[in-house]
Amino acid sequence: MMSEQEALKCSSARNRGGVQRVEGKLRASVEKGDYYEAHQMYRTLFFRYMSQAKHMEARELMYNGALLFFSYNQQNSAADLSMLVLESLEKSDTKVADDILEHLAKLFSLMDQNSPERVAFVSRALKWSTGGSGKLGHPKLHQLLAVTLWKEQNYSESRYHFLHSSDGEGCAQMLVEYSASRGFRSEVDMFVAQAVLQFLCLKNKSSASVVFSTYTQKHPSIEKGPPFVQPLLNFIWFLLLAVEGGKLTVFTVLCEQYQPSLKRDPMYNEYLDRIGQLFFGVPPKQSSSYGGLLGNLLNSLMGSGEEEEGEEAQEDGSPIELD
Repeated sequence: MMSEQEALKCSSARNRGGVQRVEGKLRASVEKGDYYEAHQMYRTLFFRYMSQAKHMEARELMYNGALLFFSYNQQNSAADLSMLVLESLEKSDTKVADDILEHLAKLFSLMDQNSPERVAFVSRALKWSTGGSGKLGHPKLHQLLAVTLWKEQNYSESRYHFLHSSDGEGCAQMLVEYSASRGFRSEVDMFVAQAVLQFLCLKNKSSASVVFSTYTQKHPSIEKGPPFVQPLLNFIWFLLLAVEGGKLTVFTVLCEQYQPSLKRDPMYNEYLDRIGQLFFGVPPKQSSSYGGLLGNLLNSLMGSGEEEEGEEAQEDGSPIELD
């Protein structure tokens, strides 16, 4: 008699063989140019598999189908199947794993850069990657998205995703390229200062330190330090040391002494107010400065429109502009 385990293996092999035969027929339809017919058949099979709770088979079929349509530049069909990949994940108890995140990032990289489907896809993918919570997405997925956008020279979007990853080194290398290709020589210090302050606002001390050290070592227009020629870089260097030490008096003196440099961007003191609360026990201001249009900007990129979970989420998800 065949054991239960052997029976399951045989059943799985039969299913896989069936899927491969179906995929072969669908591929032949696409190769003949019968795009509409093939697309409809993919959708029919997707819903059939889903109704049978064959979520993994449905996901694999849609992923391979999307790649096939992308290879024939059938963007609309490919984007639709990409969305079905997400639907299979959302409706199953599939755990987040590196290979799945890499598949999602691959689909994202192949989508038309200006399509509304791409925006919808990345939003849903990030939400799924954190279990549908109000959090901002899995750091690994953010990192993969950041690298894709960097290759596309979409530096501002890439920077946003790097900030929500744990890849300080990759972020620094992208910022060096961003500064060299799009910035003024007088702004080389501002590119990294903003990134460090924002990483600290997200309570990511280690990435803040890595992005600063990597950027200042690799940027061709920055002389080796510390100390640095640019006062703003010296401020950031001292700030990172102060964050490790946690002494409020050091932080206060630093912010006072470097006000001329900090006034170069009105957001710096907003970031430092938040950093003071997070690392030095400074109480929030009685009358919040996050008001009006600026407040709306601050709220938008920290996900404050989504439901927060518990006090810790409220603290970490407080408004701060990361654009």
